Amino acid sequence: MPSNAVKTSAPPLERHRAVRRGLVYLAVAGTTWGTTGAAVDVIYRSSDLGPVAVSFWRYVSGLALLVAALALRPARTAPASPAVGTPAPARRRVLLLLGTGVGLAVFQTAYFGAVQETGLAVGTIVTLGAGPVFTAVGGRLFLAERIGRTGVVAVCGALGGLAVLVLGDRQGVVDPLGVAYALLSAAGYAVATLLARWTGRHGGGENPYTLTMWSFGIGAVLLLPFAWAEGLLPHTGHPGRVLLLMLYIAAVTTALAYPLYFAGVAAVRATTAAVVMLIEPVSAAVLAVTLLDERLTASTVAGTLLLLSAVAGLALAESRLARPAPA
Repeated sequence: MPSNAVKTSAPPLERHRAVRRGLVYLAVAGTTWGTTGAAVDVIYRSSDLGPVAVSFWRYVSGLALLVAALALRPARTAPASPAVGTPAPARRRVLLLLGTGVGLAVFQTAYFGAVQETGLAVGTIVTLGAGPVFTAVGGRLFLAERIGRTGVVAVCGALGGLAVLVLGDRQGVVDPLGVAYALLSAAGYAVATLLARWTGRHGGGENPYTLTMWSFGIGAVLLLPFAWAEGLLPHTGHPGRVLLLMLYIAAVTTALAYPLYFAGVAAVRATTAAVVMLIEPVSAAVLAVTLLDERLTASTVAGTLLLLSAVAGLALAESRLARPAPA
């Protein structure tokens, strides 16, 4: 299979511009997503809402905003995805929509569970650190994407970083259940990324807004019974704060960020997309320490640095493999 980020028939200049746009989209999405965990953590502290209920309301409100935006500005709302071409076959389209909906539901809900159990910094670092590893392995197994020797070393280094992060904790900062949720979240993230990449490079990529809305609708349906059992409505002494935070999550980190993410991931290689999204754990860790008074032990910092350094190695491997041959 070809490893180009966009269709191989596109001119080199067009591919270059598409990749640049994709990187910008991913950077914006990652920056906004970096604030999601902090907002959710404040919601946990201000109410009794659980991770499934927060995920459900994020999907429902985000979907409502996207539908309203398309109705008001149908010609300007969705950023053009450079990989969208002829419509995908029905079977492939169903797989993309259903698989992405399930993957994002797992990714988001398990992440919120990780934040609740082990804190914003550790939950986000493990989720977004393991995500590129799962994506790289999945890309190699299912998309025939090479990662090279540097990539193999980086994957091993990432696993070592996770081991230091979890096993080196001696002050109770890292919760094993929270780490398990984070790894589950990373797996859901990898599934959604690889599906978008697979359909995008075959010229049957879905429009980013369409993919986002279907994913949100499928995710909301899947989460509804679990959210109902957990408790859909919050009991809180700060209803205004909870409402404003939920609106922020729906508008900025959902309705804006997800279409940009899907447009970006369709234009670049799967592992490259995961590496760019490391903007999220870095910004989330800063917010956790500065605003939420979370503690980072020496082992946590060491494991984090090893993990992020390993993922940066994946970026180096990606750049070497994607470098065009001299004319």
